[in-house]
Amino acid sequence: MIEGVSQEERPWPLAKVDILRSLSSEELERLAVLSAPVHLVRGETLTLDEVRCALLLLGSGRVRVHEPSATGPGLTISMVKDPTLVAQTGFAASTSRAVVIEALEPSVLLMLEDEDFEDLVRRNPEVGVKTIRVLGERLSACQERLSDLARKEVPSRLASLILCLSERQGILTGEGNRVIPTRYTHQQLAGMVGSNREAVTRALGRLKRAGGVKLMARHIYVTDVNVLTRIARSQR
Repeated sequence: MIEGVSQEERPWPLAKVDILRSLSSEELERLAVLSAPVHLVRGETLTLDEVRCALLLLGSGRVRVHEPSATGPGLTISMVKDPTLVAQTGFAASTSRAVVIEALEPSVLLMLEDEDFEDLVRRNPEVGVKTIRVLGERLSACQERLSDLARKEVPSRLASLILCLSERQGILTGEGNRVIPTRYTHQQLAGMVGSNREAVTRALGRLKRAGGVKLMARHIYVTDVNVLTRIARSQR
């Protein structure tokens, strides 16, 4: 639901967003006045075709961006945790595909309309460059996952995903393993690999038996990168 915030609170969520960190305090103040905050409770959703904005930013919380499905969790496009870009609809042709933002915990989104985003980029080209970089990285990740969907079975797709999450988020433990700090449910992992919860549970069991991962307190630990890499490269 869209809510107002006090003038004192306005700039600070924006100051934390990675693509906006180079902006001056005056520019952040201007942006704070123009941006509309959206507060979502856990489980609440926002469909992008219901709102008119060019830029949707995450100020705090964690969200899942996905395409809806009547038969399952839907294909996850991205999972966004740190203050960054969630979605960008400006400068693109309209599409009939709905994209849903689901709050995985209480979250604050910040919306900026087309004209305001264009003005921001004209005054601060670095924001445009950073936006393109973030979108490019996500497009590359989506292309890899789509390729996996066409060529690989669930265990291989899941191994690829865990390796990717470990490289981007992983924290080295005292035992020399890497732990993925974000807790993912089997249902969330299923949405990310284009499968279902039951198949992901079986695939995780296979990765554990092979010695590639272990699960502790709902965290995934990568115990053998070579094992995961071998399974990720296989067609099964």
